[in-house]
Formats: sequence, C-alpha cells, structure tokens
Amino acid sequence: DHVNGHCTSPTSQPCSAGKPRIPMGPEGPRLTRRGPGRPPFRKAQSAACMEISLPVSHTEESRENSFSRSRSSSVSSIDRDTKEAITTLQFGESYGRKSDVLPTPCLWVGTSLGMVLLIPLSIPTDHEERMEEAVTVGPSGAVQMLKGSILRFAFLDCMGALIQSPYEVWRDLNAPEDPDRPRRRKLVHFSPSSSQDANGDGHLAVVCSERQAKVFLMPSQACLFVHNITESSFVLRADVVSVCNSVCLACFCANGHVMTLSLPSLRPLMDVNYLPLTDMRIARTFCFTNGGQALYLSSPTEIQRITYSQEMCDNLQEMLGELFTPIETPEAQNRGFLKGFFGGNAHAFDREELFGEAAAGKASRSLAQHIPGQGGMEGMKMAAGGAVGELARARIALDERGQRLGELEERTALMMTSAESFSKHAHELMLKCKDKKWYQF
Repeated sequence: DHVNGHCTSPTSQPCSAGKPRIPMGPEGPRLTRRGPGRPPFRKAQSAACMEISLPVSHTEESRENSFSRSRSSSVSSIDRDTKEAITTLQFGESYGRKSDVLPTPCLWVGTSLGMVLLIPLSIPTDHEERMEEAVTVGPSGAVQMLKGSILRFAFLDCMGALIQSPYEVWRDLNAPEDPDRPRRRKLVHFSPSSSQDANGDGHLAVVCSERQAKVFLMPSQACLFVHNITESSFVLRADVVSVCNSVCLACFCANGHVMTLSLPSLRPLMDVNYLPLTDMRIARTFCFTNGGQALYLSSPTEIQRITYSQEMCDNLQEMLGELFTPIETPEAQNRGFLKGFFGGNAHAFDREELFGEAAAGKASRSLAQHIPGQGGMEGMKMAAGGAVGELARARIALDERGQRLGELEERTALMMTSAESFSKHAHELMLKCKDKKWYQF
C-alpha cells in the first residue's frame, strides 16, 4: 500500500500491531539504508491482487476503511461488485436477444445494485431428450440499469394484459394406470401469450426497483416509460395486480405510502399514507392481491386485510360470512285417523300436550323460551342508546308542551280582559238607553 506502507502481496505474512515487517534477506540491508519516512519501492500490483491480499479474518469495516483510503477507480468497482447480490429471479418466455424472432425460455436476473440481466435458456422440447441432454445457458449480454435494488418482474402483451408465467403439470410416471379413470389432457409449457408472441408482436417487460419503475419493449429492449416512485424513501413490496378489469403496479413504501401506477404508461393513480413502517414483520409479510386488496401480519397470530378499491369497499358487507344459516323449521305432517288406527307405530303422548297449556296453543311454562333480539354488549349499548334517545325526545316534547300551555294561558288572559271590557260597555249602554222610549231612538 503506497499510503500506509503495508505489504499487500498474497504471499506476505500479515504485519502485527499495524507496523510493516522488513523482510530478512539479501534485500534487507538495502531497504534499511533508506530514510525512515520513505517506504521502500515495490513492483506495481493489480487491483485484483490487492483485493485478494486482504486476510479472511478482516471484517466488513476494515474493507470499508481500505476502500476509503484507496484512490483507484478499479478498486472501487471491484469492491462494488463484491457487494452486489441477486435479489430477484423470474422465468418466462421472452426474447433473449434483439435479433430473436420467436420467444424462448429466459431467466431474468435482478441484483441489489439495480442491474437487470437477461439470460436465454435452451431447453430440449422432447421428453426423452430432456432426460438425456442438459439445459444450456448462453448469456446474451443484455444489461439494463435502474435505481435501487430490483424487486419485481412482470410481462404484458401488446394489449396490456398480464402474461402468466409458463408452467408444466407434474405427473407421477410410476403410478398404476386405471382404465376406468378418464384420460385428461396434459398441459405442457402453458402460456396465454404463446399465440401472440408467435406472430412476432413482442411483449412488454415491467421492471420495478426500490426507487424506480421502467417498461421495456421486447425484443428491441427499448425503454418506453420510466417513473421515479420515491426519492425520500424506498419501496418494500411491489406487485403487478389486476384491479377493476385493468392491470396496475402496486407499491408499498417504507414511509407507509401505498401507491398504484397504471400499466404500461406508469401514470400515478393513487398515493395514500396508510401505515408507517413500525415493525419489520409488516415489511416481511406485506403482499398485494388482485381486486385491490393487500395482506400482512399485524401480529404473530393476526392477519390484517386492507383494500384500496372503492368497488371492493362497497361490496364488503355482502362478502361477510355468517356463522349460522337461518332455516325455517318444517311443519310436522298430519297423521290421518285410519293411518294412526291401522298403523303399527305407537304414538307417544305427552301429559303437557294432553292436559297442559300445549293443547291451547301455548308453550309449557317449564320450557325456556327464546326471546329474539340482539345479545351481548352491543345489544345492551344499542338498547341504552335507544332509551337515552327516547328520554331526550320526551324531554323535548315536554318543553314544547309547556311552551304551548304558556301561550294558551296568555291567550286566555287576553280573552278574559276583552270579555270584561265588553261587559262594561254593554252595561253602560244599557243604563244609557234604559229611560228612553222607543220613539227617541
């Protein structure tokens, strides 16, 4: 190391106490003749040799310190590559190279540094050849870069419909054949878009990372749409789901935001601050499902189900199940006289039925009666709330009645006053006209 004076050769022994060890040999006297502040000259070594020369016992912190001290770009690139890891794998029928005409089985690889690798696979189609020949892998050299660690791959056809991953049905070859069992058709490498891809129309590849989402057109590998999901936080979970007969990209960020992006245009549709990340259990178990729903473990024994679709929220009450299905009790059949007389089965009579209240259509007093109603604390709360409401309404009615009685009393007093004045005027008129004759009027 030209900065600290340590020997970084793979064959050298590690120095103790951080001091360089002077080799004992024919070069020893020549090295000791140099000044104490000048390190000895050595041959230039490659960055790979410098990286391998680190002892195995060094921790990640020592490697970070050595990286910060080094000024070589090659050393930084090698150290960056050593920290890179594969985060996502996705098998699918795609175009491994730009010159491909038909889709072939491919492996999409996403790394922690945002690198996307496309690896075509050569798989024998015949079953016998598949058992004898191995699968060949030929890297195509197709590399795409995104911001942040790669989280999700998805494929869409040219019409925007989601392409499901191909699969093959497993069958037991050693199982005995049953001639009575109906023969079923075997599905091999089922893919909904095989007919569309065979026409050379291509398809769309959706790649989502912790900070960015891109849509590529295959096989040209051209980037059609790009959207920066978040800058201040990072995406914990991303899934391509179907909501309201359309496909969208749903993301759950570390700051608690639930976001949806349209596909393939990556236009923001929704951004809601739902739940901040307070427990790592949520980050490990959060997942999106079709129909605008999501699930996560709120506790070790509880599953939390949420929805971000208005249609699902409106139909939520109809989807709630019931513990019991109400069924009406069927009526007993009436036995005829001749059937009861000639029948061999003896009919057991109950004393309560013959002499008690059951004959009059009433139930026996010794039996418990079911009073329909809402039980439990909720029923009590509702009943108490209803009683309080009735009392409030009765109080309001009493106040209104008292007010009306007061108005009636005032009107009665006015009528009495007017009656007294009328009686007085009538008496005065009677006294005035008492002594007059009829011809004096």
